[in-house]
Amino acid sequence: MCASVRGPEKWSFLLAAVLLAGPAWAAGVDPARLRAAAVQGDFKQIQAMGPGVMPALARLYTASSEQERASIAYVFYNLGWKSPEAKRALMADVRTQNQALRLQVQWALGRVSDDADVVDVLLENMQTDPVPLFRDKAACALAYDQIHLAPAQKMRLFEGLVHALDDDKVQVRQIALQALQILTGQTKGFHPVAPPDARRRAVEEWKRWLAEYRANQ
Repeated sequence: MCASVRGPEKWSFLLAAVLLAGPAWAAGVDPARLRAAAVQGDFKQIQAMGPGVMPALARLYTASSEQERASIAYVFYNLGWKSPEAKRALMADVRTQNQALRLQVQWALGRVSDDADVVDVLLENMQTDPVPLFRDKAACALAYDQIHLAPAQKMRLFEGLVHALDDDKVQVRQIALQALQILTGQTKGFHPVAPPDARRRAVEEWKRWLAEYRANQ
């Protein structure tokens, strides 16, 4: 689902200056080594450096090319470490039209943050983006990658997915249902291409489930 974008790049003295400006180097991490690993998607090497590198990695992301940012987003995804700096950097690209970068960003966001606006922007991309692939992969991110959400925080996610079952677009109804089924193991008898009355009855079942879920948190 989350293929990387990889490739060696030449060292940039500008990027070195950006990295050295941050506090992460108190831990003795070499900025050249960090950048070399990041642009190659070598998350295992960065994992060994520890979570203290995340602010510097976020600064590196912001100062890099789109291709390099896709690789760094892949690193964020695989590390799975919460980081407000990484979240802010990734959110700047959450609607980029660069396909490789967009997909890596959508997948990575929920693995660096449990903020509500991450869920909100992915729900919006899932429903309103004009590119079907971006809609589909936003749903994928909602289903698999919101790893830091506590049960109560998932209420916002479930409500958004149930709301999307009423979308005018068949694809949106399909991917919303798929995400709900992955997250809950249920469909409530909803069929994306069923007649409107049948869909409405199934959505009411989902709304009853939402009320029960809310009451149990």
